[in-house]
Amino acid sequence: MQVAVAKIDHPDPVTLTCDSLLEFDGVVTWTHLTLDGVNQVLESIGHDLKVKDVDTPLVGEYSCWNNNKKLASIYLFLDAEDQEEESDSFISCWAKSYNCTFSCNWTHSEFTAVRMGLGHNCSADESSCSWVSPSSGPHSDGGFQFELNHSLSPFGEESNMLEVTAEAINKHSYLRQTKRFFLRDIIQPDSPTIVKCRGNRKGLKVTTEPPTSWATPYSYFPLEHEIEYHNKDNGQVGRSTTDYVPIGISHLRVRSRDPLLPSSWSEWTPWKNVTS
Repeated sequence: MQVAVAKIDHPDPVTLTCDSLLEFDGVVTWTHLTLDGVNQVLESIGHDLKVKDVDTPLVGEYSCWNNNKKLASIYLFLDAEDQEEESDSFISCWAKSYNCTFSCNWTHSEFTAVRMGLGHNCSADESSCSWVSPSSGPHSDGGFQFELNHSLSPFGEESNMLEVTAEAINKHSYLRQTKRFFLRDIIQPDSPTIVKCRGNRKGLKVTTEPPTSWATPYSYFPLEHEIEYHNKDNGQVGRSTTDYVPIGISHLRVRSRDPLLPSSWSEWTPWKNVTS
C-alpha cells in the first residue's frame, strides 16, 4: 500500500494518484475507508484525487476502482512533525564497541509501528533504503529498540557521520526523523569484570578485564577504569583511577571508558565485597 502525508489544515490540497500496474479501461472511481471503519464512495472520478483541508476525519485508506475492481490503495496520514521539537528528539543511539553493530531507541510512546534505516538513501527517502524492524518493543514506556549494522572500519579515522532515519505511524499520524552522529560520540562500553583483589605493600591491587563486547586487540582499543570503594572503618567513599585502592575497604565497584575520546562511562559493576 502506498502512503501519503498531509500537513493539518494546509492551504494546498493533497493529490492522491491511482498508480496501478493493472490494465483497465474506463472511469476510475474512489472510496475512503475512515478510521471508524466506514467505507465511503466519493463523488470524484479520475486518476487523481485532491483532498482539501485535511484533518483527522479525512485520514485513512483511499482506494481507486474500475468496474468494481480495486486498482490501488493509498493510506493518508497527518504529518505529526512538531516545529517546536528538535528534528531528532525521539532517537537515541549507543554503541558498546567499535564493532559493526550499534543500538538505537525510539522514545515516542504515541506511535504503534516504527522502522529505522541507516544511510543517506534512507534520510533522502530513496527506494533503495533497507529498513530495519525493531529488535524489541513496544516496551512498557511505549518505545522500541533497534539493532543496526554499519560498515565503518574500527581501525580507520572516522570522517563521515552515520545517518539514522526513523519512520513512525499510528492510526492517523506519521512522523519522520533523522539523527546524524559520529560513531565515536555514542560509544559506551559494557561494564568490566572484576577478576581479583590482592593486597601488597602498595595497597590493594584490583585486576579487571574488559567486557567481552569490547573491541580487540585491547592494546589498540585500551580502556581506563575507575574504582569506587567504601572505607571499612569510617564508611567514607573514595575513588581511584589506578589499579590500587587503600587496604581496609569493605567493598568496591568498577566502571570503564575509552580514554582516547573520552567516551561515556560504562555502568558500574555490582558491588564486590572485599575480605581482608
